[in-house]
Amino acid sequence: MELIQNTPDLSAYLAADEVIDHHHPLVRETAARLADSADDSYDYARRAFEFVRDTIPHSADADDPRVTWRASDVLREKTGICHAKAHALAALLRAEDIPTALCYQRLLHDDGSGHCVHGLVAVRFHGAWHRQDPRGNKPGVDAQFSLAGEQLAFPVDVSSDEVDYPDLYAEPHPTVVGVLKAASDREYLWKTLPTVL
Repeated sequence: MELIQNTPDLSAYLAADEVIDHHHPLVRETAARLADSADDSYDYARRAFEFVRDTIPHSADADDPRVTWRASDVLREKTGICHAKAHALAALLRAEDIPTALCYQRLLHDDGSGHCVHGLVAVRFHGAWHRQDPRGNKPGVDAQFSLAGEQLAFPVDVSSDEVDYPDLYAEPHPTVVGVLKAASDREYLWKTLPTVL
């Protein structure tokens, strides 16, 4: 699949905003701590990915009712669904000048109620974009940081009307952000996740 930048200006994929708030002190402190032990930008990106994947539980896996959406809040509260974790990873990567996009898949909802939109990121190295999924591993899910070939949490099954969206967004999709902001808790969020972009 060819990934498509939604904006040609690469600097847009380094920007901070209300959601990807990499100017926030907690994001900066976390990035500096991870960068301190990294050999280079690739090693930093891998460390940041593993930090978000492994130390911030996916709220569904942890049965955590809290809903986070802003990167700094995800890092402070140490919880979030896939979208929130993607926002946190994007902020950590952008804090160290690594162009990072938000991207999405349409997958079967794990509660069997149809489809939902799943969030991940793409990082730019060596002139190309590489998708990464910091959702968090569990039995049956083994996402790894890789520039050599995707190892995402969920392979898309086109026979089930699942979709890999090729678009690379500089800002989180407004539909996703709106749903996260409107959710009083994760149970409500689970019923209102977007089904398509």
